[in-house]
Amino acid sequence: MTLADVWRREAPHVRAALLRRYGHPDACEDALQDAAEAAAARWPLTGVPDEPRAWLIRVAAHRLIDRMRADTARTRRERLDAARQPDAGRVPALDETPVTGTDDTLRLLFLCCHPALSRPSQVALTLRAVAGLRVEQIAAAYLVP
Repeated sequence: MTLADVWRREAPHVRAALLRRYGHPDACEDALQDAAEAAAARWPLTGVPDEPRAWLIRVAAHRLIDRMRADTARTRRERLDAARQPDAGRVPALDETPVTGTDDTLRLLFLCCHPALSRPSQVALTLRAVAGLRVEQIAAAYLVP
C-alpha cells in the first residue's frame, strides 16, 4: 500500500477527528498537511504503520498543539511588551509621521495604509503612490473600468 493510497483513504477521517477535537478548520488543515509531510519523510524508511489513521491523527494533533502553544506564548509576549510601552497601541494621526528620518517613501507608505482609510483605498493608494502603477493598471487589477 502506497502513501498516496493511505492518504486518499485516511485524510478525510483524520481531518474530521481533528475538527471534532480542536475546531479551527484552518489550523486543523495545516496540521493535517504537516502530518502528511512527516509521513512522506518517515514512512519510506520505516514502512506504513499498522494503524496509519491513528499515526496521522497523533502526529497532526501534536503539531496542532505545538502551534497553539506557540501562538499563545507569542500573544502573551506581545501583550507584555505592549504593556511596557504606553504609546505602542496608539495609531498616529494623519499629520504625524512615525518615521524619524528622511525616507519619504516609507512615510508615504504609512500614510497610504492609515486605518482611517478603507482597505480598497489603502491598496489603491499604495499601488499608485509607492509602486508607481498607473490608474488604468490599478483599475484593471480591481476589474473595473
